[in-house]
Amino acid sequence: MHDSHDSQDMYGSQVAHGSIGAYSGMAAADLEGVVWQKSLHSNSQGNCVEFAALPGGDVAMRNSRFPDGPALIYTRAEIAALLLGVKDGEFDHLAV
Repeated sequence: MHDSHDSQDMYGSQVAHGSIGAYSGMAAADLEGVVWQKSLHSNSQGNCVEFAALPGGDVAMRNSRFPDGPALIYTRAEIAALLLGVKDGEFDHLAV
């Protein structure tokens, strides 16, 4: 179990996250010491989504074309649900 930290996202809404100081909408460059990972299926033009595990257990996501742009912060459960949906083909229509 980890401590929650309340913060505001880029729209001013209160957001609680387990990674102290991390909140959705913060600059990805401000997430110091994280290792970003992208799919081996990403193309050479950098059009991909990258993920990074955060110290408190959450997961950050950013657009590789804008590495200093905003990061979205998700719980492990939210990422697990996303990956299950992807594996089940729920989002295939978005890639066409």
